[in-house]
Amino acid sequence: MTPRAVALSIAGSDSSGGAGLQADLKTFAALGVYGLSAVTLVTAQDSAQVYSWAPLEPAMVAAQIRAAVSQVRPQAVKLGTLGEAGIVDAVAETLAELRLENLVLDPVMVSSSGTRLLSEEGEAAMRRKLLPAAAIVTPNLDEAALLSGIAVGNETAMREAARIIHGLGARAVVIKGGHLGSASPALDLYFDGRVFESLQAPRHAGADPHGTGCAFASAIAAWLARGAPPLTAVRNGKRFVTNAIAHAFVLGHGRPLMDHLLAGKDEL
Repeated sequence: MTPRAVALSIAGSDSSGGAGLQADLKTFAALGVYGLSAVTLVTAQDSAQVYSWAPLEPAMVAAQIRAAVSQVRPQAVKLGTLGEAGIVDAVAETLAELRLENLVLDPVMVSSSGTRLLSEEGEAAMRRKLLPAAAIVTPNLDEAALLSGIAVGNETAMREAARIIHGLGARAVVIKGGHLGSASPALDLYFDGRVFESLQAPRHAGADPHGTGCAFASAIAAWLARGAPPLTAVRNGKRFVTNAIAHAFVLGHGRPLMDHLLAGKDEL
């Protein structure tokens, strides 16, 4: 039997299918990686707005993780929306117990529509227990500001925030600058404690697809699962998201949705 790369997504369910756990599994599949999953919370949302959400019991989240890896060990784990401190604690303890590696943390705290998806107590628990375990953490500008305690509105501030967040324990930081004004190209910044690398891609005019952050983090996890080193995984992940945005489409009346599977054809 041909060995297959495996990755685990621990994230919230998005009823629109454009972000969260659903987007993670689509991304894994698009990149030739088998996806395992553990649901942390359930949202009622479309591509434009989160209407409500409800967390699962922390013990149930932990049980899902143990069951998911009981027969096969994933080579990487993507962490998305966690909701509250009890879930953060359960996830951190279970990951440590199972000694899972290559953790890619997307520190989702507030949705793009403004709904808070991680309590303040959960944010504190994430800082203490998950950031130090992360191989790569992928905050956007607002999340980088919350984690670093400084305003992040330009590349100089992105560099300073990356240093601060790296100091919290993550082995590498990618600050996503896609919403850094309307300047072209779209800029993300990678920092591993030694070197900075600016990652640029063409900006697609008018495109603001749902779920870009989820797809980026899960693409990084997929490439780590396939054996790529961290910076290569980040470069490949950015290329994947850029392609997925280029193939975005509108379904119904909401924001554009990315075509994960079509983007994956450009990668494999």
